[in-house]
Amino acid sequence: MIRTRYKQSDGALQSDLKPDQFAAALSDPDSLLWVDFEGEDPADCEDILLHTFNFHTLAVDDALRESHIPKVDDWEDYIYIVLHDIGFQQGGTDVETFELDVFLGLNFIVTHHDFPIASLNRVWDLWERDERSFKRGADHLLYRITDELTANFMQVIEEMDDEIDSVEDQVFRKPETSIVQRIFTLKRATLHLRRVMSPLREVLNKLARDDYTVIDTRDQIYFRDVYDHLVRLHDISESLRDLAEGALDTYLSVINNRMNEIMKTLTLITTIFMPISFLASFFGMNFFAPEPGSPLNNWVGVTPFIPIFAIFILTPLSMFLWMRRRRWM
Repeated sequence: MIRTRYKQSDGALQSDLKPDQFAAALSDPDSLLWVDFEGEDPADCEDILLHTFNFHTLAVDDALRESHIPKVDDWEDYIYIVLHDIGFQQGGTDVETFELDVFLGLNFIVTHHDFPIASLNRVWDLWERDERSFKRGADHLLYRITDELTANFMQVIEEMDDEIDSVEDQVFRKPETSIVQRIFTLKRATLHLRRVMSPLREVLNKLARDDYTVIDTRDQIYFRDVYDHLVRLHDISESLRDLAEGALDTYLSVINNRMNEIMKTLTLITTIFMPISFLASFFGMNFFAPEPGSPLNNWVGVTPFIPIFAIFILTPLSMFLWMRRRRWM
């Protein structure tokens, strides 16, 4: 899908320009043209990018056929920027990354992406609601896009923080083996988030400090503001990774404590019944068996064994009371 936004030099707005109208729109230096390629066939995009906008072949190949980490390339008359948008759902498997390729010129901005990007669509809709989004030029429009991407990073970080809190609650409430997989998933997601944010932070740093022909020095302060937000978000993402690792350590500690409690209970039960087992096995030996016709075969002969039965009962009871007194139970 190819969609366009066009502001003429007299301030009139126009949408849905045809590709054969792009050249005429670019010829007006006071106009602003935004062309967005979403999931478009690379063959259809390539002809427009190469012959209408006169982009370099290497830059077009990077945008259409290759995936890159966030970066910025200066081609003097325009710059090529690779940005990343992310998505994360609670209980999901990992952080999803969506590449956004941007060509920025003095009076145009071209965006290319294979999948819908919510933050880009918000800026697209803002064109009609807020005239400031396009009256300050293409570089300010790029700032709007980067600002919305950064806001989306903040939302993802909040969702990951809530997921870590949920995992920690489950660790204490009902630790199960499946929780380990969720913890490792969160650790992998935080690492993925860091790999995306680190180069993206450097891109915003270059846009805020380096000299580019297509970026007004008065607008660099806006990119510096986005850069400051990314620095703060990068620090928060580092703390999320520490929290994920702490959740794993907490899970192992809880499991070890439960195992210790189980072993403690089993040891106490074994200790209580140990004297009973000894007495029963000792008096159950064959040389204590009475002879036929002896008084021990009568109920009267059982009377001397009443103290033994009392020992069987009182010994574990006394041990139980002694362990309770020592607070072992």
